[in-house]
Amino acid sequence: MNVLLTGGAGYIGSHTAVTLINAGINIVIADNFSNSSPKVLDRIAEITGKRPEFVEVDFCDKAATDALFESHSFDGVIHFAGLKAVGESCRQPIRYYRNNLDSTLTLLEAMAKYNVKRLVFSSSATVYGDQPAPLTESTPTGNCSNPYGWTKYMIEQILKGACDADPELSVVLLRYFNPLGAHESGKIGENPNGIPNNLMPYISQVAVGKLEKLHIFGNDYDTPDGTGVRDYIHVVDLAQGHLDALHYAEKRTGCDVFNLGTGKGYSVLDMVKTFSRVNGVEVPYVIDPRRPGDLATVYADPKKAETVLGWTAKRNLEDMCRDSWNWQSHNPQGY
Repeated sequence: MNVLLTGGAGYIGSHTAVTLINAGINIVIADNFSNSSPKVLDRIAEITGKRPEFVEVDFCDKAATDALFESHSFDGVIHFAGLKAVGESCRQPIRYYRNNLDSTLTLLEAMAKYNVKRLVFSSSATVYGDQPAPLTESTPTGNCSNPYGWTKYMIEQILKGACDADPELSVVLLRYFNPLGAHESGKIGENPNGIPNNLMPYISQVAVGKLEKLHIFGNDYDTPDGTGVRDYIHVVDLAQGHLDALHYAEKRTGCDVFNLGTGKGYSVLDMVKTFSRVNGVEVPYVIDPRRPGDLATVYADPKKAETVLGWTAKRNLEDMCRDSWNWQSHNPQGY
């Protein structure tokens, strides 16, 4: 099987690339390095013993996207490419709508033109908005609290419409909860540009001395300790979910959706304390006001993925903290 990974040099894409290569799948990584490093390709090769083919592409560029599909034969696509920071999306909504929607529409047009019928889409739990947890796949969507979430919601609607129009198309929507951790080798991990938007790289960069202190946004939520509660999932477990979804898409048509999470919620302070305990490092922090677009409590009901895909998250919070620190401590400046 030949599979295209759009945005495959990013955090989740690179870990999925390793999982697919180790499963014997031929991959092509396409990325524009807007939030990733070319060095990740070397690291994937070190881990797997096989350097993935790479093509530099911005999927908002129709000519470049067509050229990629013209020169390759793909059996399926895993679509990671897109801007992904909640806070930034509130500050730059037009940029987020333009990039995330344009890139997906251009990709779908190329898939239709070159008769590629399988797609796994990197969606998000943000499509649920502010709904009571645990969240199931049947929980209503479309009550998003930020532009990033709205882009994921809109793309889901586009993909459902594409499946309605083309009975041969197979699409799997994967609604991630909060990915963290790193490959156990410590060779690849989360490497954001500038000050991290996600919690774990923020914690680990404070722990390694790259940043002075962690800013916790809000301690007045209706949660056990006042800080936001999230469902954190190890990125390697998440990568396995993409492989399972790809195999599922081979056997069916139409559009289906799965939550990928652990079904457990942990607060920001839970994360800080676990990280410090597991790794023996202190993480100084301060409490700041809430960020726009953030919610109090979000965690999954992942039973459908277990029942249909045979997928479950195998790694726990201690594994996530240990692997995150292994990556950061061996790569204090990232790639």
